[in-house]
Amino acid sequence: QVQLVESGGGLVQAGGSLRLSCAASGRTISSYIMGWFRQAPGKERELVTAINRSGVNTYYADSVKGRFTISRDNARNTVYLQMNSLKPEDTAVYYCGASSRVTTLAGQMGEYDYWGQGTQVTVSS
Repeated sequence: QVQLVESGGGLVQAGGSLRLSCAASGRTISSYIMGWFRQAPGKERELVTAINRSGVNTYYADSVKGRFTISRDNARNTVYLQMNSLKPEDTAVYYCGASSRVTTLAGQMGEYDYWGQGTQVTVSS
């Protein structure tokens, strides 16, 4: 079992930045592809970004390319999401996920094994 706890969310003005963290316990995350998803009110949960086990390869949704950066520190068992140039449409609950099953970094939520409880990000205009 892997327990994931997100932190770092909050209220920020458009154009601002936030850094989310996802701290894992129970097992080392080095065995898992890690992803960040988000879910806005009334919408389905969507993949924002994912990173492979070594941290060398990443995937980003078109909506966040050039603004968000995912990274991981396997020694600290933590994954990060640096979010810059935030927009009101980035407002959502952000979830961290761990997968041992995805075959591509664009793999969707059904292929993830473990989830955190989520952290709210609100971007005001």
